[in-house]
Amino acid sequence: MSTRDNGQAVAILAGLGGVDNIEEIEPCTTRLRSLVRDPGLVDAAVLRAAGAHGVMVSGRVVQVVVGPQVDTLATDLAELM
Repeated sequence: MSTRDNGQAVAILAGLGGVDNIEEIEPCTTRLRSLVRDPGLVDAAVLRAAGAHGVMVSGRVVQVVVGPQVDTLATDLAELM
């Protein structure tokens, strides 16, 4: 497990509705693209408070714009899941 602070990843995971709500998640340029089971559990305010620059929900696909640190966040999320 990583020694760096993964607090942002923990907050993003909560904003996406928790581990059980996430079917898949992957980094894409400056975004985390995820497929969730229940989009109603996604909390855009929590995601923004975690540092997201934007949140887009289309059906079960959620894109969280986080910027150039997306690969680091994706790694942290994978460790938490």
